[in-house]
Amino acid sequence: MDFKVGDVIKMKKAHPCGTNQWEILRVGMDFRLKCQGCSHQVMLPRKQVEKSFCGKIEID
Repeated sequence: MDFKVGDVIKMKKAHPCGTNQWEILRVGMDFRLKCQGCSHQVMLPRKQVEKSFCGKIEID
């Protein structure tokens, strides 16, 4: 999968704030993601992000 910094992705599980949309801030072996609902940031391993990935959100 081709992930780039600035992409907004949809994950299978929702964040406790209720949204499942995340902005990618860092790409590598680990991903830094920012929740689009509450701006909380998390670091996740690439394998976990690829497994939970549900689709990209197009931003105009």
